[in-house]
Amino acid sequence: MLAATAVLTGLVAGVGGPSASADPIIDSKKLLADPVAPDGSKITKAEMKDGRNIRLYVYSAAMDATYPVDVQRPADASEARPTLYLLNGAGGGQDDASWQKKTNIVNGFLADKNVNVVQPIGGKWSYYQDWQDDDPTLGRNKWQTFFTEELPPLIDGALGTNGVNAIAGISTSGTTVLSLPEAKPGLFRAAAAYSGCAQFADPVGREFMRLTVETWGGGKLENMHGPEDSPAWAENDPVIHAEKLRGTDLYISSGSGLPGQYDALNGPYALPGAYGLANQLIIGGAIEAGTNYCTHNLQAKLDSLGIPATYNFRATGTHSWGYWNDEFINSWPVLARGLGV
Repeated sequence: MLAATAVLTGLVAGVGGPSASADPIIDSKKLLADPVAPDGSKITKAEMKDGRNIRLYVYSAAMDATYPVDVQRPADASEARPTLYLLNGAGGGQDDASWQKKTNIVNGFLADKNVNVVQPIGGKWSYYQDWQDDDPTLGRNKWQTFFTEELPPLIDGALGTNGVNAIAGISTSGTTVLSLPEAKPGLFRAAAAYSGCAQFADPVGREFMRLTVETWGGGKLENMHGPEDSPAWAENDPVIHAEKLRGTDLYISSGSGLPGQYDALNGPYALPGAYGLANQLIIGGAIEAGTNYCTHNLQAKLDSLGIPATYNFRATGTHSWGYWNDEFINSWPVLARGLGV
């Protein structure tokens, strides 16, 4: 177990990145505590990446595995600050399709913000759900437990946060960032979902999941919530249980799927080359058109319940990073309100 006074390994403070202001962790090179989650989950190692960023290695008892968690400390960490959980898409941050690699949100836009930015790495093709059964290809997935019961007390204890959380995610995580606040109301005070399909108890939503889990991930969808007629699908559907989002600050967005400003040959947010652009326009356009359909259904359900949310339905835009970069910036006032910053 990592001792509470253990020295962070890796680069020393102030080298390789922007320095935090009066950060007791960076300055002392020690985590503030050695917390253990109720189920025995714990931080097994911490590495300082530079003067602002730390990589934690977190053992999940539910999954019996250890996963990296990247943390960017607040601009001024002289007092306890809130935490933004920033989730990647279908690849779980284990591929190149991540906020860190595809946008300047973390090191740029959030660099002067007084929040802990937490980016877990893992869970590709899992939709970050608690799966009923282990999958021969995708292994054991108990990500809802990880995000609601295991990781938050470790982050709060080791980093000295103020316990206020928000969450944001793209694509498949656009489902997750709604299902997690429903699973544990009050844990996340704000949620931002970009280009997600929150409904999965119906045939349209389930086909999105099948495409991700089976076609791209090589797993078996029925290992998640059982066969198609299993009641577990409805029990876990974020749209069906949207009432549980009441009181959460919400930002929800999607493009139409039609080509937009970031869908240009060799553009800064386009897949490279003519083939890459065609992929972005055809496949990315079709996926975004589908998430647009799902997101309008979510709006209708929230409206029927009288639950307010901030929506942005863009007239153009495919399922790609340029739009998510902009949407995060657009959503920041909602997230900041929930975080109290």
